[in-house]
Amino acid sequence: MPAVPLRHSEVPAAEGLAVIPLSIHIGARIDGVDLKRPLSPEQREAIHAALLRWKVLFFHDQHLDHAQQVALGRQFGELTIGHPVFGYVEGHPEVYSVGRDRFNSRFSAQRLVRPWSGWHTDVTAAVNPPAAAILRGVDIPPYGGDTQWTNLVAAYQGLSPTLQAFVDSLRGEHRFTPPEGSVARQGFSDPLAATPLVSEHPLVRVHPLTGEKALFVSPAFLKRIVGLSLRESEQLLALLFEQAIRPEYTVRFKWQAGDVAFWDNRATAHLPPEDIYASDFARQLYRVTLVGEVPVGPDGRQSTAIEGRPVLAHTRE
Repeated sequence: MPAVPLRHSEVPAAEGLAVIPLSIHIGARIDGVDLKRPLSPEQREAIHAALLRWKVLFFHDQHLDHAQQVALGRQFGELTIGHPVFGYVEGHPEVYSVGRDRFNSRFSAQRLVRPWSGWHTDVTAAVNPPAAAILRGVDIPPYGGDTQWTNLVAAYQGLSPTLQAFVDSLRGEHRFTPPEGSVARQGFSDPLAATPLVSEHPLVRVHPLTGEKALFVSPAFLKRIVGLSLRESEQLLALLFEQAIRPEYTVRFKWQAGDVAFWDNRATAHLPPEDIYASDFARQLYRVTLVGEVPVGPDGRQSTAIEGRPVLAHTRE
């Protein structure tokens, strides 16, 4: 992705392309572009600027196939392998299948559920989580199955200056493990055991392109705050998780077949749907992710890997 910082007001125009904001803090629909075709430099610049401004973008009626999705992603940066633990779609190593029963069969029905359960930023257990992700809908339920995103820059800005100064100095340990309170089953524990991912990240990361501070808390992966007692860590994380998912910082997207969502993984968290498990509806989406940078905190310190390797670009042999 371009390495030139863009301020919020700088969303370049591109002929025929329209940016329609969907909420005050996050989310915009992009009209007037065909993602199956190569983007012009002007279109690519406008989309990238809109991504930095609105954090997640939605495109209707695109109907991409695997190859077209990969080609789209490559216009904005290098692509990772589909998923560093769970692999990829056969024949398309950059594509990850996001199906209805992806994890449902791997966990027991009984697990601890909190208001922030399921919310996450992709692969933050890696030392360099993906910079961005592109998700396309193929089989979509007639109702239900919505996805939500939250703006972690706005969440940070909503904290008091005193609390901002405190969390600026803290770091957290992110682990890729089964959900708390669940019983891991065959097919989940084995890949995790073979490919452990544990990293220490700043609790606040500075966006490498905009310079914005984002509350870098991923409820599904952030397990503890370094240097605090277990009780202190638990209480502060609960406060920060609640802050991150406040409704005013979020947008909810109702999918249609052919839709595409493109989000900045450095400044957002998202929530996959849980309601579809109460239905027999099919739901199939596919994702590609862009190689990310090692996060840097307000103090200039980079994240560090505890276990596992960086998620790098997939190279075809």
